[in-house]
Amino acid sequence: MDSSLKKKGKMTPIFTAPKTSGLDDMVMEQTCTETCCFFCIMKEPDPSLRRAGIASCFKEMPLIKDDQQHVLVLSGLWNIAMTQPDDPEFPSLGIFDCMASFIEKGINDRSWLLRDQNIYIPYYAAHVIGSYTMNKVEFAEKAVLACVIPPLMELLRGKISWVEQRVAVRALGHLASYERTFEAVAAYEEEVVRLGLHLASTCLDEVYVKFVGVKDKSKRPKYHCDLLTRGVGGLEMENRKAEEWASQLQCWSIYLLNCFACKERSLNLICKQEFLTDLSGMWGGSVNHSSPAGVGLIRILCYSKYGRKSISESKEVLENLCHLSRSSDDWQYMGIDCLLLLLKDPDTRYKVIEIATMFLIDLVELKSLGDRLRLGETITKALLLDYKQSKLRIKSSQVQKALQETWELMVERRKREKTMSEEKVEERRVLANLIKQQANHMFWLGDIEAAVKSYTEALDACPLKLRKERMVLYSNRAQCYLLLRDPAATIRDSTRALCLSNPANSHGKSLWRRSQAYDMKGLAKESLMDCIIFINGSINSETNKRGKIPYYAARMISKQMDATWLFANAQSKATISHLRKVQESDDDYEISSNEDQECDEMMRMMMEKKSIASGLSTIIEEPLIVKERNWREMKRATRRNKAVVARSM
Repeated sequence: MDSSLKKKGKMTPIFTAPKTSGLDDMVMEQTCTETCCFFCIMKEPDPSLRRAGIASCFKEMPLIKDDQQHVLVLSGLWNIAMTQPDDPEFPSLGIFDCMASFIEKGINDRSWLLRDQNIYIPYYAAHVIGSYTMNKVEFAEKAVLACVIPPLMELLRGKISWVEQRVAVRALGHLASYERTFEAVAAYEEEVVRLGLHLASTCLDEVYVKFVGVKDKSKRPKYHCDLLTRGVGGLEMENRKAEEWASQLQCWSIYLLNCFACKERSLNLICKQEFLTDLSGMWGGSVNHSSPAGVGLIRILCYSKYGRKSISESKEVLENLCHLSRSSDDWQYMGIDCLLLLLKDPDTRYKVIEIATMFLIDLVELKSLGDRLRLGETITKALLLDYKQSKLRIKSSQVQKALQETWELMVERRKREKTMSEEKVEERRVLANLIKQQANHMFWLGDIEAAVKSYTEALDACPLKLRKERMVLYSNRAQCYLLLRDPAATIRDSTRALCLSNPANSHGKSLWRRSQAYDMKGLAKESLMDCIIFINGSINSETNKRGKIPYYAARMISKQMDATWLFANAQSKATISHLRKVQESDDDYEISSNEDQECDEMMRMMMEKKSIASGLSTIIEEPLIVKERNWREMKRATRRNKAVVARSM
């Protein structure tokens, strides 16, 4: 339908963020051209006459075929509903019936929809319903009685565009979140769930192809541009808002699915492996950081036996949860919760333990994370549950060794040190410090491997209660591993250092080292999160009085923002699709020189994306250490001019 909406003329002024919240104040300057209009009724001083007039207007407005004031009235109601969602006046006077009628009219009467500015009305109407049902179950019940669900379902089916789908799924999510109105939405259960799954999985591609990827502003639906920016801002502002709205559309679709998952409804649809894989990669991004997005639904699924079984069978989902559990993301605790729920279930424990162990062992010294106290002990108990019997069921020698080390560290060593006198603790602290100084000396001499061994000896000597000293040792050893180009070991030691920091995830050097290691492994989101927190800490530190951002961190942020852009995958898909069309048409006619250049540019862009995905770091903070054999191989694999550039780095 979008194509028929692109030729709409420029939108006349619509209410934008008025200073006063009352609709009567907003319309003082409106010129009345009707004998009976909504604006005049709002200025009626007699409360009873005013209420009666508003109720009458709500009944009659959808019946009037042509009235250019409708869009002005609805934009004003939209603002009131946004700023005063708990005000009972309009819900008690029939606003839900009015909004439902307008949506139905827009869907069923295409000629009316495309006349004047009526194209804006279904969006405003659905948004008003969603705002008033956001907080009050009483309002939600009134909305259901007003039969708002059928027209909202029509919008959800995509009868107009993705913009209306966004507000429809928001409103339906609010209605499904209340016990008293859930069944009204559940009457369409299978269709709602299937549409929610489809929207969550495809909405980013849809918004990119139909809006963000359309570089010619004149070819974008005009009313989309006006709704996104409220008539203010150019192409960049439109793209930024479209990214925000697309993320909201995805997150609200997931929220609607949550309402069914928490009641263990339609799990056979939600827990399909293909969707779970997509779900584990969904996140609010930098534009919607307040939503847990995919991991929120995954955690809900982990509370049910059916959900745990399905999640335990997906290696990709488990790996994403593991990476989240070792990140500085706000939703780190959700990743940990999911893994703990899977480990505590006897039916899923041995399906996930070999993957989860290698990540969770780095968190066993974590004291607290937000309001979760003694989280490290909880993780230790989950890992070592049936420890002696589990040895026979775990096939991986690496996992067995990791569990053995955890047992030694958190059980045996803790027992020994519990009876240690203060004098002995001080003696061990001095010894650990001496070994650390030796390790530092070896590090600056360039003997990195020897420094690693000495830092390990210092950690063995340093008592567990000396958390700050152990944090520094782990962080220093992480730097050594980073220079040795071992990102996995760098992440492991940096994570252990961050668990020992107070509060957790606050040690700047460890954050930066882990950010670089994640970059080397191609984990852009995790690298970005660490780098952002590192920059925040750097700006607020006492030594950085000017609040300057380190240039190397700014470069990392720029790189990872591109890699984690919400539409990165959609852009790649669109590029590949375009290239295929060009290749297919190549059989029919010769590609012109301009088209040839365009293809070359697209291939270059794809190769850039490929290099990001493979984790090739473009920022080298330390001298690159390459053994002689590898250096010869590198020279043989590259051209002479590239070898010259490599030597100069």
